[in-house]
Amino acid sequence: MRYQLLIWEDEATALPPEECDQWVKDNQDSLRECARLRPSVDTTTVRVREGELLISDGPFPETKEQIGGFHLIDCENIDDAIEVARKHPAARFGAIEVRPIWEL
Repeated sequence: MRYQLLIWEDEATALPPEECDQWVKDNQDSLRECARLRPSVDTTTVRVREGELLISDGPFPETKEQIGGFHLIDCENIDDAIEVARKHPAARFGAIEVRPIWEL
């Protein structure tokens, strides 16, 4: 089963790239795709309300943490996915959201 790991982090305390690189190397068996996102100040948010296009700069979460990247992994079950997420260096100071993929 595939799972999306969404990396929530405080952009002020960004993870050193070498720590991410090592995690990627250590999890090659389950890793399918990953990307680090540009800072939240580069975000454009799109909404449609009553047929009207609304565009705003930046996200507006109620938290200091932003989505900083994602990993698409393939694991047997949620317990295995949690174990992969547990080892991610961002889990020490941010959060890793583990979400099953709804296969289409």
